[in-house]
Amino acid sequence: MASPSPADSFSALLTAELPKLAGAARTLRPSAGDGIFEQGGYGDGMYLVDAGRVEIVLGAGGAEPRVLSHVGAGGIFGEMAILDDQPRSAAARAEVDSTLRFIPRDDVLRLFSQSPQLMLALMRYFTARMRESNARHVEELLEAGRLALVGRFAQSIVHDLKNPLNIISIAADLAGSEEASREDRAEATDMIRRQVARLSTMINEVLDYTGQAPGAVALMPIAFHEFVCALLGDLRPVATDRGVTIACGSAAPEVRVLVDQRRLTQAFYNLINNAADFMPGGGTVTLRFAHMENEIQIEVEDTGPGIAPEIAQRLFQPFATFGKKTGTGLGLSICKRIIEAHKGRIAARSEPGRGAIFAITLPLAD
Repeated sequence: MASPSPADSFSALLTAELPKLAGAARTLRPSAGDGIFEQGGYGDGMYLVDAGRVEIVLGAGGAEPRVLSHVGAGGIFGEMAILDDQPRSAAARAEVDSTLRFIPRDDVLRLFSQSPQLMLALMRYFTARMRESNARHVEELLEAGRLALVGRFAQSIVHDLKNPLNIISIAADLAGSEEASREDRAEATDMIRRQVARLSTMINEVLDYTGQAPGAVALMPIAFHEFVCALLGDLRPVATDRGVTIACGSAAPEVRVLVDQRRLTQAFYNLINNAADFMPGGGTVTLRFAHMENEIQIEVEDTGPGIAPEIAQRLFQPFATFGKKTGTGLGLSICKRIIEAHKGRIAARSEPGRGAIFAITLPLAD
């Protein structure tokens, strides 16, 4: 047989002790919706629920009162103001027609002084109720945090979708123009295809990050300089739209690498967009390439304010925005996951008088 709950134990002990009060407890029968006491009032006594249900309400006189708890038959309420001799911290009202017993403050204190067992039972009951209240409060905080995160996440996704949609809109206008040459139309059509592929990749990245789709990459050997040429063709319209110029500090080496072209392109989109966020007045992003023994090294440097030392170690953590007005902070985290899926590495640094520098290494195909 299950042991009685702290509420049942205290209620049983209290009922057994009530005859000592020689009729001091009086019966109340509030109807549904009736107030029992108000927030801020004097703690003149404690209540035992014989039948019905009472709700404890915070801010009952305000526009949006909050129900803290419900007290059913066998439960008590109003004891806090007696124990700490403070004004009532919340209001109480009958949720349904109820039957209560009211025990005046002085009688409650006399009972506690005469019965250590009753005081111990109250402490156990009070502790159990506080644990329940704390658990509910933590869940509410987590839910509020989740809702806020969903809002930020949605804002970031909408923000990121605007760039390819703008490019598609421009390319569609060009492709439909009567003055456009055949070559212009072909280039516009190709641009639309690339941006649609980019949108598909972005959606897959979000699904990948949230665990709704597998995160494997499909690596294919490709000439690195060809990848860079295609990458620049994709990045420059996006960068120009945000007032950013992309420059190359060195030529791309003539080597072959294993690349999932769509996903790796998305990683560079994230880096460019991150740089643009910190250069609202425009700036330059410079790409530099170096052929090492078994790998390619790529540096992406912007002309922004650089990376503060205190955030350098947390730069790739999810949901860390570090003061940016938009975004969820997933861009660099997704970027890191893409690079590592290519068996590469990414790191960030900042030097005096220079902006942020991201160093990426990718293994050669051989």
